[in-house]
Amino acid sequence: MKSVTPGGPTTDPLTLGRRVRHLRTQRGLTLDQLAADTGVSASQLSLVENGHREPRLGLLSALAQALGVPTASLLDPEPPTRRAALEIALERAQGSPAYARLGLPAVRPSRTLPTEALEALVGLHGELRRRDEAASATPEEARRANTELRRTMRAVHNHLPELEELAEQQLRAAGHGAGPLTHRTVARMAAELGLTILYVDDLPHSTRTVTDLENGRIYLPPASTPGGHGLRSLALQAMAHQLLRHSAPVDYADFLRQRMEINYYAAACLVPRTPALELLRAAKAAKDLAVEDFRDAFGITHETAAWRLTNLATHDLDIPLHFLRVTEDGALTKGYEDDGVGLPADAAGAVEGQYVCRRWAARAVFAQRDRTTEFHQYTDTPGGTFWCSAQTGRNASGSRFSITVGVPYVHAKWFRGRDTAVRARSTCPDDGCCKRPPGELADRWAGRSWPSATMHAHVLAPLPSGSFPGVDDAEVYDFLERHAR
Repeated sequence: MKSVTPGGPTTDPLTLGRRVRHLRTQRGLTLDQLAADTGVSASQLSLVENGHREPRLGLLSALAQALGVPTASLLDPEPPTRRAALEIALERAQGSPAYARLGLPAVRPSRTLPTEALEALVGLHGELRRRDEAASATPEEARRANTELRRTMRAVHNHLPELEELAEQQLRAAGHGAGPLTHRTVARMAAELGLTILYVDDLPHSTRTVTDLENGRIYLPPASTPGGHGLRSLALQAMAHQLLRHSAPVDYADFLRQRMEINYYAAACLVPRTPALELLRAAKAAKDLAVEDFRDAFGITHETAAWRLTNLATHDLDIPLHFLRVTEDGALTKGYEDDGVGLPADAAGAVEGQYVCRRWAARAVFAQRDRTTEFHQYTDTPGGTFWCSAQTGRNASGSRFSITVGVPYVHAKWFRGRDTAVRARSTCPDDGCCKRPPGELADRWAGRSWPSATMHAHVLAPLPSGSFPGVDDAEVYDFLERHAR
């Protein structure tokens, strides 16, 4: 994971070397003359200018003095000219493993190489890289990356202390006290970063937010988005990209990691660790923990409250638990566990898209008529007995889903609803539990029916490609230009 502490930019040797060369030629100095002025050999200076050697602080100061510029200006991360930027881009592209595999000679970006030729070469390399990334971003790759990320987070109990501290630091700077985080405070947090929040009706369809870094604007949709991504959360996620100094994702794994980090930061701002733990510890002492109380105390969705509980319960309350987001047909769309419940998984370990047992509370809750309060159930499984609390909701299209938080039987004593008499038994992953029809029904209908299956569009759809998967760059840039004017 990249550092989450905001800081200044760094300069790579290639950019620094091009800046030294640009300033030297601008002043009419030869390599030998500058070498003599700085007390190094011309060959050493050539290595610096070509980005093959990073100068020590003493040489850096000597170069700045000889060239008549402040030392800091040599460390400017931006190339000095468009030509220099193209030369750097070409050298980096030709140094990539993908280009090395082609076995082609490198083109030296000498002064005699026309700028138009440089433009063409850099453009070709960019397109080759785009196609290479698009071809490698397969659904299998994305599932593997997501599985690896889930395992990494389980190893740390879904708890990232550096993001917890960053969130509380930003909240203190904005003057946030107790209670739910207001939109006004979120706007103040954005202002601290030099950003203004604007609500627009024409946000590109492939985006949730767009940040204009040039003009310091975060564009949000005008209304809250269902499914747990309210306006406060969306704005905080957009800010997190800047605070965490994210760059364009290099692959799908990087994209998923960044998405996880911004979601975590937003949740940690909406539910700050210090007041959250005060509430949770008091509720645990009273043996009255409930997701709905956590939800109401911070003015967040039930899903956000349940997921935020996974960040704190094991690390700070010594309570292992699991979290499920399940569609009405039983498909698991989001899952986490560190309590041994045994989530359904494919051969690669991916849980997304797998179907949970019909006996589990995550599916039994859909049959309940009273949806105003949480549904509680004990379930006996091959991995032990688990107590679960489930609640249902609807997404933007109106489809129902359930949110479940569960713990091993021994930890049920800390939760409200532990006295439920509802109990079920699951033997999944044994197909005889709930996947195979009863024998008498199979005998009755096998060979006497022909169901017409629903075709799921995502089965044939390719994985979204691009640095920001699925984002239509043309639409985004047109949007930015229109609003910049």
